[in-house]
Amino acid sequence: MKADDFLSLVRARQSVRGYAPRPVEKDKLERCLEAARLAPSACNAQPWTFIVVNDAKTKNQLADLTADRWLPLNHWTKQAPLHVVVVVESANLTSRLGGWFKQRDFAWMDVAIAAAHFCLQATAENLGTCMLGWFKEDNVRALLHIPEKKRIGLIITLGYPADNTIRPKIRKELSSVVRWNRYA
Repeated sequence: MKADDFLSLVRARQSVRGYAPRPVEKDKLERCLEAARLAPSACNAQPWTFIVVNDAKTKNQLADLTADRWLPLNHWTKQAPLHVVVVVESANLTSRLGGWFKQRDFAWMDVAIAAAHFCLQATAENLGTCMLGWFKEDNVRALLHIPEKKRIGLIITLGYPADNTIRPKIRKELSSVVRWNRYA
């Protein structure tokens, strides 16, 4: 793999909010899940479970739980053929102890890394994704029979984009976000 290949993949990855009515092939989904499974995690804790929601009725109920009638958020989620719910699991003892000492929740960081791996692999498969943090967590937990003490990190929509146009990235200049050897 060439270094530019990965950067091209990162440039192509974007949040998709419009999906074509086309099912996602199982082998493509499994490669996305495998990419997430292979993500690094603190002390190799792998504190995640991925719930693939592909049943149409359950997926639509889940989509309803990502929308809000007061704010115009996520009203497009029913278009996505699949949703992947990422559950944050308890990390192993070493990761939890390290997190306690350093006042960091490594499990949440690990889940974010795994989600990024999932989305990058989806981009490589010509699929689109959108990571959702806005949802009714208690209702999602009840719908999918997730134990009450578990937290849901995020929901990822997955499918073929209705529009394959790669939008320009609007990002801060590299020079404004990188410091060398010290902050100031």
